[in-house]
Order: sequence, then structure tokens, then C-alpha cells
Amino acid sequence: MNIQKTLTSAPKTLPPSDKLGFGNYFTDHMFVAKYREGKGWYDAKIVPYGPLSVDPGASVFHYGQALFEGMKAFRQADGRVVFFRPEFNHQRLAEGAARMCLEAPPKELFMEGMKELVRVDERWIPKEPNTSLYIRPTLIGTEAFLGVRPSLETTFFILLSPVGSYYSEGTKPIKIWTEEKYLRAAPGGLGSVKAGANYASSLKAAYESKQKGYAQVLWLDVDRQGIEEVGTMNVFFVFDNEIVTPVLNGSILSGGTREAIIQVLKSKNLPVVERKITITEVVEKLQAGKLREAFGTGTAAVISPIGVLAYKGKEWVINNNENGPLSKELYKEITEIQRGVTPDRFHWITPL
Repeated sequence: MNIQKTLTSAPKTLPPSDKLGFGNYFTDHMFVAKYREGKGWYDAKIVPYGPLSVDPGASVFHYGQALFEGMKAFRQADGRVVFFRPEFNHQRLAEGAARMCLEAPPKELFMEGMKELVRVDERWIPKEPNTSLYIRPTLIGTEAFLGVRPSLETTFFILLSPVGSYYSEGTKPIKIWTEEKYLRAAPGGLGSVKAGANYASSLKAAYESKQKGYAQVLWLDVDRQGIEEVGTMNVFFVFDNEIVTPVLNGSILSGGTREAIIQVLKSKNLPVVERKITITEVVEKLQAGKLREAFGTGTAAVISPIGVLAYKGKEWVINNNENGPLSKELYKEITEIQRGVTPDRFHWITPL
């Protein structure tokens, strides 16, 4: 598909790399393409960043047809620009789109739209350690109608944002609140889909946990026992005899970093296991001194060690609230591959 370009006449001033935070700035341009049943994909273009023109009757507003991805581009040590596992993100977007009754962009449109947008806004890619260009591909239903059915029109757009650390703590251990009142997802629902509604349902608990001084929420299943994920991350527990992450059960998001971490652990012949794990088991292992460390994994933060876990009115300290050796090793390996410091032995990197 031919991508039309209209470049801005007023480029923005780049923000200081040490003041980026996460998701606070957007680049000069965005990619937009449209789909209509019977017509297919059309009108692919790169335009100056700005408001989208969407009808007030669009299904995204009334029936929540919205889905997105999160991925990153990096400037490597030799100056090359690369993407980290973009095929994974396209596949997950396509699977989520099917669940949300939205039309997924073909892989070629997804990849070329993203690459061309990054080429146009390449000057925005920071090069300092712990920085990157965050990429947000998004699908929304844009047909205007009132009536509960899937939209016959889809808009696909991509935003770019230069980012630093996701958490104010940086790579230091974070405090986690175990949520026992609210429920993030249920079997057969949207828990395994990166849908806007999935995150809307988590906002209340996230807000209340932050008011209490916690960085994220540990979500439990419908029985308030099975551990699912940590807010914006998947979660791993390092026990004496195994490394455990909750098995994907249909209500847990399949994370790209989660998958990458499992690959690294298996390559080191470490005993990583995907299975159901309960909050009771974690607390019992903590009490017995058998939990060495715990950490979350995700595109935004890569790896976030968990230093404090709050459950039933008690704060449980993990590994003396310090970064554990395994999480440090994994963070170093993943980020050095992303930066081109060490060889990409897993074939994760796609060059611009």
C-alpha cells in the first residue's frame, strides 16, 4: 500500500532525555490508515500529530471497540535503529482484533506503516541508557451507529513517544498491593486482550493502591487466590527449586517480554515453570524463606523487581527490598541485546 506523507511545518523542540518519564511527549507525526468492509484498507498516510476526526456516533465511544499494542524502537551502540520483536506485537494485535470484532491490519501494512513513521521521526529516538522510542499501534471502531454490533469500519493509527523509565523508582524494587476487592478479568472475558476496556477496569484499584503508596496492583483470579498479573506487567517468582510464572489461562495477557524471559531462562537450563500459583503459596514460601526474589516483566519497564508485597494488612519484604541477582542478570541480557551491546542470539531484533 502506498503511504502518503504530509510533513509538519512546525517541528517540536526535543525534550531533554533525562526528563522524559513515560508517555509524556509525542513526536511530530502519526500514521493513520482506514478499513471499510467491502472496500478493504485504504488512505494510509503519515500526517502531523494532532486530533483525529471521529464521528460522535462511532462504536469506539459507545461500545468500547478499542485495542492497542506497546512496543519499542532503540538506537543501538553503532547508531542503528532497531525494533524489538515487532512480529510478536502484530500477531497479538491480530488475535486481539478478532476477539474485539475489529479488522486487523495486514502484517505488511503494520510493519511498513511503523517503519516509515519511525524514519520520518527518527530524530526523536533518544540514545541515552534506559531510554527508547515507545510505539503505540492502535485500532478503533469508527463506524457511526447506535446498535450493539461490530463496527464495519476500523481506523488504525500509530503514535510515537520518547520515553525513559516507566516507574519513578527506575530499576529499583517497587511496592505492590494485592487487590482483593476489585477484579481485573474473568475466564472468557478480555483479560488476554490488550483492549482499552481491560485497562479501564483496572484504573480504580490502581488509583487506590497509589494513594496507599504502592506502584502497582497484584491481580488475583475470581477466587481471589490464583495470581494473574501485576498491573501493566506479567509476574515471576523465584523459589528455591523453580522459577514460576502464572500459566496463560485466558484471562492473563501474553506479554512479549514474558515470552522473551522464558526463552532466556530455558537457554540457561534454569527450571522455569508456567503453572497456576496462588497468593497463599507465595506467602507460605515467604514465611519459610523459600522465595528468593520476584519481578514483573513488560515492554515499558522490561523488568521491575518487587521489593514489598502487601497482602491482608501486612507488608511482606522480598529479598531485603533489594534487586535480586536473577532479575539483574535478565535485565542486563535483554537490554544489551536491545542496545546491540551483545549479539542477538534469539533473533529478536528487526532493523529499520
